[in-house]
Amino acid sequence: MNYTLFDEPSIRQSLLPLTFTRPVSLIRVGILTIAEKWEVFTNHKPLFLTEDYLHEKFPQGGTELCINGAIIPNVSLFEELKNLKEGEVITKQGLTVAYYGRPEVKKECQSDFKAILYPWDIFAKNSAEIRNDIALLDTKDKKWYTIEDHHTKAYNTDNIFIEEGVKIRAAVLNAEDGPIYLGKHSEVQEGALIKGPFALGEGSVVNMGGKMRGDSSIGPYCKVGGEVSNSVLFGYSNKGHDGFIGNTIIGEWCNLGADTNTSNLKNNYGQVQVYSYKEKKLVNTGLQFCGLIMGDHSKAGINTMFNTGTVVGVCANIFGSGFPDKFIPSFAWGGAEGFEIFKLDKAYGVAERVMARRKLTLEEADRNILKHIFDSTAK
Repeated sequence: MNYTLFDEPSIRQSLLPLTFTRPVSLIRVGILTIAEKWEVFTNHKPLFLTEDYLHEKFPQGGTELCINGAIIPNVSLFEELKNLKEGEVITKQGLTVAYYGRPEVKKECQSDFKAILYPWDIFAKNSAEIRNDIALLDTKDKKWYTIEDHHTKAYNTDNIFIEEGVKIRAAVLNAEDGPIYLGKHSEVQEGALIKGPFALGEGSVVNMGGKMRGDSSIGPYCKVGGEVSNSVLFGYSNKGHDGFIGNTIIGEWCNLGADTNTSNLKNNYGQVQVYSYKEKKLVNTGLQFCGLIMGDHSKAGINTMFNTGTVVGVCANIFGSGFPDKFIPSFAWGGAEGFEIFKLDKAYGVAERVMARRKLTLEEADRNILKHIFDSTAK
């Protein structure tokens, strides 16, 4: 089944800054990205239909079956899409779900599904998606491993799913309220406390004494410590020290310095507003809990304090005392006392050094993406 995952422009705008550097379908929610979920269903890698400046890195499609990249697949929807005929387009409450070839005949989608339409949908739907992704991965041929460390205490071990090469030492894993997934060659260090639902990606580490409070997903090759609650790290990012993040989304190649903290609840217990790139103003999330939303390659210095519902763009560098603004643009350098422009050549240099630590290279396609973001957000 050859298919393309397309970005619906309005949804893509609503998901900025997370979609500055990736197609919508490469957002991680649960264990897998949306694209990886579709790959499990179809047994084929997708192509992408997204912004022109992203095509160099993400292979372009759009000739056959095209599926909205914000939509999370399920069995019912997948079966419906397999019966889609050339020239047909299916919609659900005004949302284009999929089309095959040149759309001419419009039909209403009969399946229910979930979609990621706003950044806060990621942590709001994360708990359920951890469960759904384990069901996707838990096939009859799948081999799960057991906890061998005698100093680790585990509750409801039938709900703990461990890939090969995982290292656990003197930790507590409680899967009574939801499953715990530990990806290949991940590590849980001494004194770590993990409460499900929780997912730890391949090669990632929960540092000594880390408190993972549940409903959280840590993507591949991350390091986490301190206190984490209902948050998602996309991958290759570090929150390795003490400090709290809650109801928070962190992109790739980010770093939170020691004792960085996010507020996720207003003092008056009111609904949280966040900056919308689409509306160019603060919008109401309708949520009582909402922390930090941070784009790729951004960094926070030690003791940084983020107010409730703060949005940080790409390649921003935040440091200093006090609370910075609730909206921090891409390539901003500074803090509560004001910002300067983080020059593009310096941003390249930092990205190169950070990626080299993971034995990866900042490719020309990556540079071109960052340059486009720098130029398009210059004002």
